Amino acid sequence: MLKLLPLLLLTPTLLAAAPAPSPSTAPSPSANPADAPPFITDNNIIWTSLGKDENDSMPLGNGDFAANVWTEQSGDILLLLAKSDAWAETGNLLKLGRVRIHLDPNPFTTATDFSQTLHLENGTIELRSGDNSVRVWIDANHPVLHVDAHLAQAASIQAHAEFWRKTTTLANAPSLTPDPRYATGQASPPAAPDIIFPAADNRVAFCHFNPDSYYPYLLRQEHLDGSLGEYPDPLLHRVFGYAVTGSNFHSTDDQTLASTAPAQNFSLQIVALSQTQSTPAAWQSAADALIAKTRSNETAERTVRHAHDEWWTDFWNRSYIHVTGSPDAATVSQGYAVQRYMLACSSRGAFPAKYNGGLFTVGHDMAPGAKQSKADHDPDYRAWGDSFWNQNNRLLYYPLIATGDYDLMKPWFDMYLNALPLATDRARIYYHHPGAFFPETMKFYGIPRIEDFGRDNITDEMQSHWQRYHIQGSLEVLTQMLDVYDQTQDAAFAKKYVVPFADPILAFYYYHYPRDKEGKIELAPAQSLETYQLVAVNPTPDIAGLMSVLPRLLALSENLTTEAQRSLWSKMLRQLPPIPLGTTAKGRIPPFGQGDKDGLPTILPAEMYGKTGNGENPELYVVFPYRLYGLGKPDLQTALNAFAARRSPQNTCWGQDGTQASLLGLTDIAKKAANAEFSNFGDQRFRFFWKPAHDWIPDLDNGGDGMITLQNMLLQTDGRAIRVAPSWPADWTADFKLHAPLNTIIEGHVESGKITQLVVTPPGRAEDVILPAARPTTLPSTQPATQAETLPATRP
Repeated sequence: MLKLLPLLLLTPTLLAAAPAPSPSTAPSPSANPADAPPFITDNNIIWTSLGKDENDSMPLGNGDFAANVWTEQSGDILLLLAKSDAWAETGNLLKLGRVRIHLDPNPFTTATDFSQTLHLENGTIELRSGDNSVRVWIDANHPVLHVDAHLAQAASIQAHAEFWRKTTTLANAPSLTPDPRYATGQASPPAAPDIIFPAADNRVAFCHFNPDSYYPYLLRQEHLDGSLGEYPDPLLHRVFGYAVTGSNFHSTDDQTLASTAPAQNFSLQIVALSQTQSTPAAWQSAADALIAKTRSNETAERTVRHAHDEWWTDFWNRSYIHVTGSPDAATVSQGYAVQRYMLACSSRGAFPAKYNGGLFTVGHDMAPGAKQSKADHDPDYRAWGDSFWNQNNRLLYYPLIATGDYDLMKPWFDMYLNALPLATDRARIYYHHPGAFFPETMKFYGIPRIEDFGRDNITDEMQSHWQRYHIQGSLEVLTQMLDVYDQTQDAAFAKKYVVPFADPILAFYYYHYPRDKEGKIELAPAQSLETYQLVAVNPTPDIAGLMSVLPRLLALSENLTTEAQRSLWSKMLRQLPPIPLGTTAKGRIPPFGQGDKDGLPTILPAEMYGKTGNGENPELYVVFPYRLYGLGKPDLQTALNAFAARRSPQNTCWGQDGTQASLLGLTDIAKKAANAEFSNFGDQRFRFFWKPAHDWIPDLDNGGDGMITLQNMLLQTDGRAIRVAPSWPADWTADFKLHAPLNTIIEGHVESGKITQLVVTPPGRAEDVILPAARPTTLPSTQPATQAETLPATRP
């Protein structure tokens, strides 16, 4: 893990190198919240009127436990609670529940100076009017949400749990014995009711218990029922829920806590808890123990609040980009900070944040049996479902490498690593050879969603032509692991993550595909992402991915890999087919690979390909994510030609124009994309819940895409080389701190196209910095005349 070092500022014409302690002795960031970068508070969001409903919420979270917080015209405060591992027996990711906080009298309903502020600097939402304040925060270090009030006049307070799923009592809880129909995979189970526990004196508690599981049904449908006994069922007997408690409160019924007397100061806590292979009774005991621990923590010498503030201070000191110079620069800067904040709120738990809403989806109560839709749905609804789509989800995690947020990346890597044994079984059962592969769309335990595999599918091949051979996402996960290793040089990380993941993924590619007459691996049958689905041979993304990761793996220290692994990887590298090349047709990527005789040299999406089926540019995966082409690399012009000839320009959602243009030095296009990505505001009051486009709100892959674009504009690395501000516009000013390979931190100030301050840590890395040189910032005349910002075809 990188250690953070003090900022040193030197003269504009010099590269500064700060003295660097060894990784084991480098100091931690200051624990004083006042030492957080001062401009973080510039990005706080302030509202001056009460809300109306769930569409007026702000996000809170500690990475695992999260909440949408809003007010209503009554002055009530609503808390919609979520947790990263709240997986129901149906396979859906559910909310924990909702809590309504009611004050009587309420100081906010008639206030003329009301404000509601999201404080990014310490992960807090504060409601204020005069001397009245209510502060809501989720402890960065414990699964506890706090509601702390300080009122000018005494008020009575009530916390009431609200439910939209049917409920039962502990006495009538579902049986611990799974229904045979579901245990053997004969059918998919329905959702059991939530459980309300009998209230204690100052505690009410609720949970959801999975008496059955969707897992056997899915494995049976996908011909993997032979593996059922090999691994613990990840859904069966999972329990998740929350408890509300507080000093000077008492329960008035099983759903409600009320203050024992009117008061000016009060504090409520909501604790969240998930367990696997458990029971409701065991969960209740653990929740009571967690409540007792929470009360003990409140009186500890080093207060919970101080430790919470310290975590956020360290987080914001770890990395930042602050952009000024124009109104659009300020919008980009705030969007970047809020996206990073939302990932910090939702990606430190047992599972990664989902691209289609993360933990911040909202909804309202529905009539029993009512049909759910995008326009009318309950809080558990999520467009595009509960599977992980690699092409989207990867964009949340690439930018966390440059920010050094490795703790936030861990759930993403863990999901794939934990799913490896079943993925290896699947390759053996389906194809009778070693290795492992992951589909583009998968459950968190690594197998395809049923909508893609097909119900009652008698074959081992996915029926969806959108996903049938779409497996290259594993190479991107491996790329991200290698990037983290390059930066941290952490041998333990390489041994635990990089090599164990690389070994079966590359073995699958080696053993699965035939050789052509020249002895080269021929990737067929295959597809080039979702765009060239039905006919594709040697797709460029897969080839580029293999060309990128194999040399990096072979460059690892020999004490991290085996001789057998190195031998196979070397052989694979020699047997790889070349990147498909051709010529443009009327200035565009040629249909079916047939370019004009006088067309410009370009990269093709595959060696052979058919008609298009989606709006991606697979040929440009050589630029991002695999970085075989770009600034300082051979044959940049061919990549520029390919970018100009792309058939599907797109900035927002998972569009790649910004990420790729920034790596090609196309400053104007990268800037346009960053503006588009960070102004793609959603329809909810918290506008940084990005517009859903193809996905769902908040569209977190849109914000992640914007982060990557902005980072690449300021910093690009290749081996030891560090390019600073390679695609930065002259009319934007930036202060930044980003992480680079070999435990390097780059801090600087760029203004009017010039780097006026630069700090490089450790000192020896200053010699590897490359400052920007004069270059074109736009495409050559081969750029197509029309680049409408229309959205390409969406997934089915």
